[in-house]
Amino acid sequence: MTASRRTIVLTLAALAAAGLPGYEAAAQGYPNRVIRLVVPFAAGGNADINGRIVADIIQKALGQPVVVENRAGAGGGTGAEFVARAQPDGYTLFIGSNGPLTVNPFVNPNLSYKPLEDFAAIGMISWTPHVPIVANKLGVQTVAELLALSKTRPINIATSGVGSATHMTVERFKHATGANIVHVPFRSGGALMPDVISGNVDGAMTELGSSSEQHKGGQARIIGVAALARSKAAPDIPTLDEQGVKGFTAQSFVGLMAPAKSPADIIDKLQKAMAAGLAPGSDAEKKLTATGSEIATPEQLSSAGFAAFIKRDYDAMQAAAKLAGLGQK
Repeated sequence: MTASRRTIVLTLAALAAAGLPGYEAAAQGYPNRVIRLVVPFAAGGNADINGRIVADIIQKALGQPVVVENRAGAGGGTGAEFVARAQPDGYTLFIGSNGPLTVNPFVNPNLSYKPLEDFAAIGMISWTPHVPIVANKLGVQTVAELLALSKTRPINIATSGVGSATHMTVERFKHATGANIVHVPFRSGGALMPDVISGNVDGAMTELGSSSEQHKGGQARIIGVAALARSKAAPDIPTLDEQGVKGFTAQSFVGLMAPAKSPADIIDKLQKAMAAGLAPGSDAEKKLTATGSEIATPEQLSSAGFAAFIKRDYDAMQAAAKLAGLGQK
């Protein structure tokens, strides 16, 4: 008996569907339930700010709730490990940044995940320069004054934690200037600011995006920006380069990631939603740039472009860790 053309077509379609891996098949109806977005730091810091803005973008674009979950610890490693072990189905996403992706490998010899292998890059969101911000009671207004004071006593500088991007910047700053600085690790960028304002610590190395309001409000003072050009959001603050720390730059990048082996069409759908939501003139773009962040370029916003950026930063941080005496590999 000869099968009808319709029977053959239906049979081939069924076989094709049966041959799809489970996550690829599920991707066809994605998303149809709540998406979890893991921020590997406590609320209030730069990664958290970016994460909540992107969560709102994805929720509006894809029509499903996006719940932000803060899983702080180990310089972002706790949250990173959780997502690395999650099902690659698009329902657990990750806000990736320097700490868990390009710094932890060189300060933690027992890292439980592989930054370049365990995640799929969706796209960079933004980057923001690092800044030293000091307590008003310290009486310091410039980098030169900070360095002079450090010759008379140690300066306590807080960061968002051991192995964080800002910790690496502190070590590089010490090496570049000879400053007598004692590192004081906190659990997040948001957690340290009250102690800077109160003067419990002399200052902090943090992101411009999470400290500009305190500077503008007179609660603490940013004494320099670790970039080669002044920030459009804070043009009154000179760069470290201008103040004699020649060529010194440091920044935190933030991007969206998923577990490795996530279906390509899910990655593509998320990337397109995020890129559209961060377009010039959008509310999200205005919110981020107002804090001192720079929106990623179109290339960085792409999956391939972000992956390439992470690899370059990974290599750069390996060299920086050795320079700072922190290298473990």
